Amino acid sequence: MRGLLTICFLAFGFMGFSQKITYHLRMLQPQNHYYQIEMDVEDFKKSSFEIKLPVWAPGSYLVREFSKNINLVRAYDAKGKEIKVEKKKKNEWTIYSKNSSFVRVKYEVYAFELSVRTSFLDLTHGFVSGSGVFMYVDELMSNKGKVNIYPHSTFKKVTTALGLAQFSKSADGQQTFEFQDYDHLVDCPIEIGNQEEFTFDAAGVKHTVALYGEGNYSIKDLKVDMAKIVQECTDVFGFNPNKEYLFIIHNVTDGQGGLEHANSTVLSVNRWQYGNDYIGFLNLVAHEYFHLWNVKRIRPIELGPFNYGEENYTSLLWVMEGFTSYYDELILRRAGYYSKETMLAKIQGFANYVEGSVGARVQPVAHASFDAWIKAYRPNENSSNTSMTYYTRGALLAAVFDAMIIDYSAGKQCLDHLMQYLYMRYFVEEKRGFTVDEFKQALEQFTGQELTSFFEKYIDGVEILPFSTVFETIGVNVKMNTSGTYTFGASFVSSGGNIKIKGIRANSAAESCGLSVGDEILGCNGFRADEYFLEDIIDQMGETGKAELLISRDQKLFSIPIHNSLYSKPQFQFTSLANSSNAILFNYWLR
Repeated sequence: MRGLLTICFLAFGFMGFSQKITYHLRMLQPQNHYYQIEMDVEDFKKSSFEIKLPVWAPGSYLVREFSKNINLVRAYDAKGKEIKVEKKKKNEWTIYSKNSSFVRVKYEVYAFELSVRTSFLDLTHGFVSGSGVFMYVDELMSNKGKVNIYPHSTFKKVTTALGLAQFSKSADGQQTFEFQDYDHLVDCPIEIGNQEEFTFDAAGVKHTVALYGEGNYSIKDLKVDMAKIVQECTDVFGFNPNKEYLFIIHNVTDGQGGLEHANSTVLSVNRWQYGNDYIGFLNLVAHEYFHLWNVKRIRPIELGPFNYGEENYTSLLWVMEGFTSYYDELILRRAGYYSKETMLAKIQGFANYVEGSVGARVQPVAHASFDAWIKAYRPNENSSNTSMTYYTRGALLAAVFDAMIIDYSAGKQCLDHLMQYLYMRYFVEEKRGFTVDEFKQALEQFTGQELTSFFEKYIDGVEILPFSTVFETIGVNVKMNTSGTYTFGASFVSSGGNIKIKGIRANSAAESCGLSVGDEILGCNGFRADEYFLEDIIDQMGETGKAELLISRDQKLFSIPIHNSLYSKPQFQFTSLANSSNAILFNYWLR
């Protein structure tokens, strides 16, 4: 029986890997924003099979319905005869291949959204985010394959982490890239155009940087500073898992952040940011590069292998994004861009921002992680009242756990050692992600504390983090001030001379007075009001004053009396105790 099973397994394995997937990517008229895709499926002899397009891009937790950008899908056999195609679901098509040994699927993708997670094409360049462009066959997702890219005649370069595998280039500019499986393919974004490129070596790794768009950057400075960031990130773990790495940077008017990949990243930044907010740029570099470990390798068990057809829920995004948000600041401190005082002020700012928000008392950070798919990327006018950011709250939790580990180990270990453990235990040894319980057990091991109550209060609950108790052990005094002020609780936006209510804080005076988001403010106390006049009147009301607004709602006019009410929120002050017995631990923390 064992011999028969072995023969069957080998035969099945041979059949599985004999099937080939080849994509052809063209851009015949960049000005119409369409990519032309041909997907060749060879030696997959079935009467019919399904092809699918993902609905989301890993690292960006929102169903984006990429299939909305695809029009008609056609298929052909080896002789060029058209094969029946039937759309069965929003992102799924059935190909009636009739056991043909060769099927070519043809479709076009409309690409005109330039972000780190979506594809774009115009006369200046093309950018391909694979999950919104390349379809897949479930049974062939683990197969190797090739991508033939045919750049438009005005585009001279193709830059992608796929280029780190074997590739060839023909006389007409066609380039052929290889991928190991479908996950690898869509994890390697592609920049096509006339981008500026440079390289630098850091942490034993060759790094390529491809820059699209003009900007006030200095390549000389970028080489030095990005290398520092890379080295400090690598030092957290003691090694770098890549031999080569790619940064794709889009210099645009409206920078949108970054998106991580296993051996590359895409950054979208304001083209003039390198002058007035260069530290902000380096912070983004540190954040996305740290994801090379945390998310792409250290991860919750739910985040890989991916289900590309629906949401992939996890309650641990506060670890993935929050811990990374903590480290992107800590890396800048270790690289010498921040002083200890600046880093401490960053932690203080995080505490005041998160714990002072209304939503932090409503939504636990674990819930914020789980509901990212429906809340984080789809905010509305009430989001600030009902939600909080797992990025910043997670960063605070990382700082708290860092302090707990330093205290427990008497300055011999820190959060770095927990991250190293998670990498080796689950990515290297178990070759998988971890569960919530496994992550909690790891924390308990390194902090020396039983954390069930902690999780109930601060992760699955909404209590204010115990900053004073935790940070005092490593030489930081934390004072909390809860004194309140009298405020109105509404924010305004002015456009074209019109003033409208942009947001209303829950349980505020503005809410109790009966105002709503979208109300247009026409006047105040009998006078035509502009934004500044209105804010002055509200400030002058103080504790007992009153005023009267004339508003328009759905073209109806209303006169609404208004007043202020007492609003209290916690405010924290973090101060280092330079002469305390724990000063050594403080210096180890912010070394």
